[in-house]
Amino acid sequence: MYSLHKQRLVNRITPISCLWIISVSLLLSTLLFSSCSNEVKNKPPIDSNLRILTYNVWYGFTEVPERKALWLTWMKDQKADIVFMQELNEYTPEKLKTDAATWGHQYSVLLKEGGFPTGMTSRFPIEEAQRFTEGFHHGLIRAMVNGIYYYTIHLHPSNWEFRKKEIDLILADIGKLPSDANIVLAGDFNTFSPLDSSYYSHGLLEPFFEQRDEAYNEHNLNGGKLDYTALIKLMDGGFVDIEHNMRKDGYIFTGSFPTLIEKPGDHGSNRRLDYVFANDRLLQYVYQASVIADDTTQFLSDHLPVIVDFRIN
Repeated sequence: MYSLHKQRLVNRITPISCLWIISVSLLLSTLLFSSCSNEVKNKPPIDSNLRILTYNVWYGFTEVPERKALWLTWMKDQKADIVFMQELNEYTPEKLKTDAATWGHQYSVLLKEGGFPTGMTSRFPIEEAQRFTEGFHHGLIRAMVNGIYYYTIHLHPSNWEFRKKEIDLILADIGKLPSDANIVLAGDFNTFSPLDSSYYSHGLLEPFFEQRDEAYNEHNLNGGKLDYTALIKLMDGGFVDIEHNMRKDGYIFTGSFPTLIEKPGDHGSNRRLDYVFANDRLLQYVYQASVIADDTTQFLSDHLPVIVDFRIN
């Protein structure tokens, strides 16, 4: 009896019924795949709150070793998720790893040993780390953390034409990344933003750099004027100066160099040399960005740090 009933059910499954079942299955699969694809496509570039920090630490504290302990405490207090550093002089990968552990970072990359290395540390795994030195004065790190490409920047300190070539190399490398890549560039760019030009209208920097160019055969001035071409090229490439983008009413310009730390020689008036740039897709997640100028940071290094906070909500 059971076999006869089963046979009748089988007989009812006609070719048309089979085609209908297959069509419905294909439709459901397509809808499911489309939903998953859209979810991946529309996934935000960050999935949690994120704080990044860039800091030029002046010769790796070899000039002011007594400030190192205070700096480590300050770094820990900032609770940054990703850190970019310049002038890690006399650092080794092991030394950077030890410092990074102080502020809770397990992962780190050092550009090189010797000269003026840059470095990057992270609370999250660092992937696809690339080190570039050819064509650069100091060098460049490119690495990925949680799907975002980060560049650790330290451009030439006294040659505007060389800096422009370095920006060309950076943009060329960016051109090799996927077209929908999320990208952050952070560090000491050693140059001026046209967005700050009104703060330099006092005319104090031109004679300062003119004297340096003559005395040390440097190339700071472009035709006797401050050079903005490197950052103009970067902004024309689709990158936004985040700190400038987040300035509020009543903003007071501090620059990021020099600080109040004791340092021999004349270093000119305040100017902004340290920046964080990002491409468009990340901008909607920026919550705040600022150069940190306070009673502590003014005496830790000759540069001030820059902090950017991203928030998912």
